[in-house]
Amino acid sequence: MHGGADGTDVQAVIADRRLQIAGKSGIAGLIQNRRSFFIAVFASLGGLVYGYNQGMFGQISSMHSFDVAIGVTKIQNNPTLQGLLTSILELGAWVGVLFNGYIADKVGRKLSVVSGLFFFIIGVIVQAVVRGGNFRYILGGRFVVGIGVGILSMVVPLYNAEVSPPEIRGSLVALQQLAITFGIMVSYWITYGTNFIGGTGEGQSKASYLVPICIQLVPAIILGVGIMFMPESPRWLMNEDQEDRCLDTLAKLRQLDRNNQLVQMEFLEMKAQKLFERELSRTKFPNYQDGTAKSNFLLGLNEYKSMLTHYPTFKRVAVACLIMTFQQWTGVNFILYYAPFIFSSLGLSGTTTSLLASGVVGIVMFLATIPAVLWVDKLGRKPVLISGAIIMGICHFIVAAILGTYGDTMANHLHAGWAAVVFIWIFAIAFGYSWGPCAWVIVAEVFPLGMRAKGVSIGASSNWLNNFAVAMSTPDFVASAKYGAYIFLGLMCIIGAGYVFVFTPETKGRTLEEIDILFGDTSGTALREKEIHDKYIKEVGLLDLIGEDIDLDSDRSKGEVGYVETKANESDATA
Repeated sequence: MHGGADGTDVQAVIADRRLQIAGKSGIAGLIQNRRSFFIAVFASLGGLVYGYNQGMFGQISSMHSFDVAIGVTKIQNNPTLQGLLTSILELGAWVGVLFNGYIADKVGRKLSVVSGLFFFIIGVIVQAVVRGGNFRYILGGRFVVGIGVGILSMVVPLYNAEVSPPEIRGSLVALQQLAITFGIMVSYWITYGTNFIGGTGEGQSKASYLVPICIQLVPAIILGVGIMFMPESPRWLMNEDQEDRCLDTLAKLRQLDRNNQLVQMEFLEMKAQKLFERELSRTKFPNYQDGTAKSNFLLGLNEYKSMLTHYPTFKRVAVACLIMTFQQWTGVNFILYYAPFIFSSLGLSGTTTSLLASGVVGIVMFLATIPAVLWVDKLGRKPVLISGAIIMGICHFIVAAILGTYGDTMANHLHAGWAAVVFIWIFAIAFGYSWGPCAWVIVAEVFPLGMRAKGVSIGASSNWLNNFAVAMSTPDFVASAKYGAYIFLGLMCIIGAGYVFVFTPETKGRTLEEIDILFGDTSGTALREKEIHDKYIKEVGLLDLIGEDIDLDSDRSKGEVGYVETKANESDATA
């Protein structure tokens, strides 16, 4: 960041001091920050309920009793309906995640989790009472579940990012994906077991699909009750001017005294960031500062608009949206949603065999996510994303080659079919350690304090819109193009690797506030904003805390921020 007239890089000075006193990353860092770790683990139950729902539905869709209950025989033979029943959840999630950007800032991260669970539980109940061969119960229930899932997908990584110290933040955000993959794995094996209740044919019991549907209520209720006993996000408390509570929460999370230098540094960085962003808000939107509900709503609306019109912020939005676009077009949810049908198309005969092969997908993806949680803060985000995308692309190309070679005769070439299955398993491993956790880490990290909830909601909405497109289009795509779908998805993986290499900044080891520098530019507006931020860093006492005496009051600096100082003083006088 640009500093004072002497050219001192203020943020670099702060970052260097933090590195001198900060804790370790990796496993040692998780042990040292075990309180933050366990809180993040519990919050990640939100990821578990989504992952379970994601894996469960694809599995019960191949069950005879479920086909009968919703009035549709052989869903796999109707790719359009198959796509609609699956993708309606993603449409609901898109709605949920957009609304939650405002809600998470208004009521806090904890109550946002509760609101998401409310929709999730209602939607599950609606699905469970399906009767009379009416698949609209499933459509309506999955849409409502989707609203809840969308809220949870946005607020859980946001909460985990805001309660964690920089040295393990990537690991704690990645817990969300670990929980998702764990939920997928559990759902595959539960449905594999319930598939045998009453047999796998005409006599199959309704319990074969009702048990998997209803059992997901257990972790949802546990999370809804337990989250109320968890600490609120210290960064949200800072934004709400609850500074004493923020400092106490921060000290408890770090298991340090509130006067500890590391705690004070993190606290003062948040305070400086809050003052800086409020100053920008007063300057940009002076007509919406009276604190009324209408003004607050219009302020939030205009802040969304400014994220597209302010170039440095637009770059953050672009990174978040495109990372999520490439994550979905790796084809992962195509594999997860339609695994039983994919494996049947590769020559694996019988529903039971297809479900068994799907279960292995869940296991290998879960196991592959564990190293990401442990080492993402050591390796960095970009190397992990690039390597994962390349491996996934190669797997798609190999499966396409096998399908293109044997085509409709796959059932007569079981060795080739099993070879394709193995490469799908390798694909799952590559996604599990890379784009699964790291994409959410990037989205949770790139936005500044005041825009973080709204920014993450935009990134997550991109995820769900693309998720909807994948779920809706791929059944028909595969039915008509066969191996061409795999070639397309492989190309998307390679393009995604190129995008990360060229355009995505590395965020490893930086505080959420330090990441601002990665998205600055050399325009007059950005330079002025840097000067304002430096001014507040000094005003809150952060430079005094670390023992640095940097002159930010040169004539040059005063000329750039003087108009802001006057407004800030007037505002303080009227407060």
